[in-house]
Amino acid sequence: MGENGWRWTDAWIFVSLVIASGAGRHRRAATTRRPEGVRLADVLSTADHLNQAIPQRHEVEEAVRRLVGSGLVSVTDGWFRITPDGERLWRTRPSAGLGTTVDKMQGVLSRRQAPGAVEWDLDEAEHAAAVQEYFVRSIPAPRRSPEGHPRQG
Repeated sequence: MGENGWRWTDAWIFVSLVIASGAGRHRRAATTRRPEGVRLADVLSTADHLNQAIPQRHEVEEAVRRLVGSGLVSVTDGWFRITPDGERLWRTRPSAGLGTTVDKMQGVLSRRQAPGAVEWDLDEAEHAAAVQEYFVRSIPAPRRSPEGHPRQG
């Protein structure tokens, strides 16, 4: 695929954002979702779940530039949102199992016009902080007994 075409990582980030934001839930109205969107740590967490890998900073940055430039995603003050055009695209894609959703979405994107691009930078420290937040959130909390004391053993 040409340098200007849609990439698999574009679809990976888009699907991760859709799922993290709850936009992919069946019949869920846009007005029932958090209006502010989701944070980067949520997108990274979902991306890791989908592909057993955390996207690198440059992968997120390039995909977001293309998705925002194409009007599918918006980012404001660190909050990532699916736009109405992005939601329409998601809802009209061919259905697929979770394991093939990113591949199907890349096919859908590839049939669209070439992606747009905007200037958007993801600071290395911001990416590192989101990765750290994701790791901290994924550490299981210690089990507690009914009395509220940590269990031993």
